[in-house]
Amino acid sequence: MAYTFQLTIDSADPHPLADWWAEALGWEVEPSDEEFIRGLIAAGHASEDDTTTHHGVLVWKVGAAIRHPQGLERAPRILFQLVPEPKSVKNRLHLDVRTGDDDPGAVVERLLAKGAKHLHEGRQGPFAWTTLADPEGNELCVSH
Repeated sequence: MAYTFQLTIDSADPHPLADWWAEALGWEVEPSDEEFIRGLIAAGHASEDDTTTHHGVLVWKVGAAIRHPQGLERAPRILFQLVPEPKSVKNRLHLDVRTGDDDPGAVVERLLAKGAKHLHEGRQGPFAWTTLADPEGNELCVSH
């Protein structure tokens, strides 16, 4: 049997990080269902402490997700989940962002302007990439 999956990334502040990655990838942040959240609070299944406001919208404090604009059939969902501890070591898993027809150098410059940090340039044979870190220090590579 083949399984589906979502990628989950630990985060100190999931909603801004989801915004950053959605912009970086050209993806969409999943919308919040405020009516559903308020209903769970009213029924006693959740509390106000489980929520926060992001861009003026009531959201779950524990996470935010992004998805490809063509849906889950195109690419897995990415969930950014709230964790109490900061990132302390190199990721054992990272995203390789493939730019397709876009210039990887221009994509790198755009991400740097949005708060990414340049880590290094890599090359192996005809393949080249730039390794960056997102605003919370999670590594990613940009290449064709």
